[in-house]
Amino acid sequence: MALTDITDPASYLARHTGPDSAEEQVMLKTVGYSSLDELVDAVLPADIRVTAPPQTGAPLSETAAQARLREYAEQNVVLKAFYGQGFSDTITPPVIRRGVVEDAGWYTAYTPYQPEISQGRLEALLTFQTMVEELTGLPIANASLLDEASAVAEAVGLMARAKKKGRRVLLDARLHPQVLGVAAERARAIDLEVEITDLSTELVGEDLCGVVIAYPGTDGGLSNPARIIAAIHDRGGLATVVTDPLSLLLLESPGELGADIAVGNSQRFGVPMFYGGPHAAYMAVTDALKRQLPGRLVGVSVDAEGAPAYRLALQTREQHIRRERATSNICTAQALLAVTAAMYAVYHGPAGLKAIAERVHGLAASFAATVRAGGAEVLHDAFFDTVAVKVPGGAQGVVDKLAEAGYLVRAINGDTVGVSFGESATEGDVEKLASAFGDGQVQEGATAIPGDLARTTPTLTHEIFHTMHSETQMMRYLRTLGDKDLALDRTMIPLGSCTMKLNPTAGMETITWPEFANIHPYAPDEQARGWIALIEELEGWLAELTGYAKVSVQPNAGSQGELAGLLAIRRYHVANGDMERDICLVPASAHGTNAASATLANLRVVVVATAGDGSIDLADLDAKLAQHGRNVAAIMITYPSTHGVFEETVREVCGKVHDVGGQVYIDGANMNALTGLAQPGRFGGDVSHLNLHKTFTIPHGGGGPGVGPVAVAEHLIPFLPTDPALADATRPVDEGAGVPISSTKYGSAGVLPISWSYIAMMGSEGLARATASAVLGANYLARELQESFPVLYTGKNGLVAHECIFDLRDLTEQSGVTAADVAKRLIDYGFHAPTLSFPVSGTLMVEPTESEDLAELDRFIEAMRAIRAEIQEIIDGRVAYGDSVLRHAPYTAWSVSRGEWDHAFTREQAAWPVPGLRRVKYFPPVRRLDEAYGDRNLVCSCPPPEAFDLAHRSDSDATEEN
Repeated sequence: MALTDITDPASYLARHTGPDSAEEQVMLKTVGYSSLDELVDAVLPADIRVTAPPQTGAPLSETAAQARLREYAEQNVVLKAFYGQGFSDTITPPVIRRGVVEDAGWYTAYTPYQPEISQGRLEALLTFQTMVEELTGLPIANASLLDEASAVAEAVGLMARAKKKGRRVLLDARLHPQVLGVAAERARAIDLEVEITDLSTELVGEDLCGVVIAYPGTDGGLSNPARIIAAIHDRGGLATVVTDPLSLLLLESPGELGADIAVGNSQRFGVPMFYGGPHAAYMAVTDALKRQLPGRLVGVSVDAEGAPAYRLALQTREQHIRRERATSNICTAQALLAVTAAMYAVYHGPAGLKAIAERVHGLAASFAATVRAGGAEVLHDAFFDTVAVKVPGGAQGVVDKLAEAGYLVRAINGDTVGVSFGESATEGDVEKLASAFGDGQVQEGATAIPGDLARTTPTLTHEIFHTMHSETQMMRYLRTLGDKDLALDRTMIPLGSCTMKLNPTAGMETITWPEFANIHPYAPDEQARGWIALIEELEGWLAELTGYAKVSVQPNAGSQGELAGLLAIRRYHVANGDMERDICLVPASAHGTNAASATLANLRVVVVATAGDGSIDLADLDAKLAQHGRNVAAIMITYPSTHGVFEETVREVCGKVHDVGGQVYIDGANMNALTGLAQPGRFGGDVSHLNLHKTFTIPHGGGGPGVGPVAVAEHLIPFLPTDPALADATRPVDEGAGVPISSTKYGSAGVLPISWSYIAMMGSEGLARATASAVLGANYLARELQESFPVLYTGKNGLVAHECIFDLRDLTEQSGVTAADVAKRLIDYGFHAPTLSFPVSGTLMVEPTESEDLAELDRFIEAMRAIRAEIQEIIDGRVAYGDSVLRHAPYTAWSVSRGEWDHAFTREQAAWPVPGLRRVKYFPPVRRLDEAYGDRNLVCSCPPPEAFDLAHRSDSDATEEN
């Protein structure tokens, strides 16, 4: 198969691929090959390469792709959404939409593992945590979870871990159907007994680890959960309250009512419905549970000069470190959407948010009074925004009538209609909605919030929520935060296994089109024809590219795609009567989520050793298969391997596992090295997940959004994720079917137009060529830097795949300089660090992607060589490690410009080590962080403004105080 050339410089292929034809020839010459075809033949095992590219259609121009998307959008029918069920109408302030969601500085940022260059997004995420803590009345909140349903499942798991003796969990029957569907099956997967019950009665039975309470319920009904909370505490269990954050401006907080955990969805804080996502769920817990909290946690530490600085706290809880001992498999969260929700709270402030809540509640109360006056029965006297109206036998008729009038409401059942009010609702809407239930003048309704639930405790008291009164202030605040960070809009982000490539603006700008963004996820299919057609075409393309039979885009992160695939395998074995197949073989080099996902799928992890060349150790695999063969459910393979090589034995490994009756899971995180050239479903895989936020250009967003579609072979199709809204959670799903994974049928559908655009604009041959270009870039860096930093693993012909690992261990032994020192020093050269000490401690893993041009690759090479020279000065004894420029990196603008300078090296060496930095220079806002301090002194909410005084004092002030 010959790779296509870039013949049209205006094509999207040319726009997406960094090196032009002349630069490509320079790189090929350096690597030692005359063409991309020759390079691919040399690096890729011949028995896995396709003979013709998978077909996704001829490439479209950016204009043509947007025109097609416009056609899809126009097929959708946007009604005014009063449906509820966890998704509400909201208004995204334009300054936040343009300043966060549509700003490349925010959406191209990576997860803030390197805190010195992530202070802006860390501050925004800490604001999100503070917002959640204050609203819920609980002291510790995480930096977001994926969606409400899976967040409730995480809460159930947390309660089970904290109360190990209890194996039963009670789920409130008034929870949203999708929440019940996902949480019940996730609980059953870890062998918990699930009871869905009416919590208006007394708790019965023993062996309870906890209860999950709706506050309010899915039909709008509002009752005080304090009695249930006290009852479960009396039985030694924990209480989780699922709540709407807007309601908490008027309702007493779960913490005040005694809850241990609060969970919810921040969608209605300015994030469009997006046909289901992405949206930032949240979880807050008591202090006693903080070290078992799933997901990421932003905390406050100090930098080398004692100034406050933010970082991810308690990182040993992260799945990539704890592996099968992880408390969760969460890898990507919903950082970009959490930032949006936090800025919505900052912009409106507590008074503004309370006014929105009061207006929403007032309209709901007016609607209830009006339909009562017209003779209809309102189901509940107490509610926040949702009014359930009894219409015996006529619910669907009312729904249809209102649809004709332009309104989407919910048939809760055949006899009950639910009407949920959102931010843009008006008094005119009350009149039109009420008219469907009978005649009558609009009535003014009294509050429907009981006195014992009316909020009395203050909330959102931190100064940040009282500062931004104008659009000018918010615009500048967002710019100030963004300027602190280093994202793809400034520099190459050379992270191995993370594929931080160009995100097509032509796709990005379409996601906020109202015809896409304002569709409710439970709208009838006839109102979402455009969405469904787009998704089906994308799923078809992904199936073609991977070589599998069918794809589901429901998993809303790579971790959830892994879980979906492993659950499919587990349920396939059970359906075939192979109950004993509960072992998952995981190579030692695998991504950390692999082992964590296997554990969540209730599979036992057995590790397979790594051979000296970085591949799977076949002898150890044979030994493990001989020992566990009849119990092997699957093996999880990352291909190319996490070590950055195409293993020649991949087909052999797949065959060995199949021979003992196991299934093969091929982790698709590295599809950037395969797309268009090889298909996992054709060289031995039974199931794979894909990271659309990597290979298929959905932006990382500072740690989310992500989409992790699961692709399966024909025999696993029945076990793909099912529609969570249709699940009957009262009984386990039949063994021959799949289970729901996230809150909506199509997961985070809102960002799928980005991947659709990328595939449509690249075309079949363009995708293959991009993959080859990514491989060329990695080999160019490996060849150019080999003498400075040895490449740890290579494959056939001494080549790497799309990434390579630079080994610093010998240099560390000679000089004391660590891989972390190099990572911090790269900041001074204007680069985000490569992947640090994964998968091998003391190394840096680099992935350039196909999007970086030769000048940027050479700038990175220049920086790495300069750092190598700085290391050599220490090795040669000219500089002591403790006094070196590396040991004290990075350097802020203040640190190199203030009067005092007590280093042996010059300010120029510190901040401008190469001439190119004199024109364009990024300064981090803080010095190197004290990582341990933040864990010893755990602070996970916004510090008071005076905490930052130290950062602004003069040297003389600091000296005088000392």
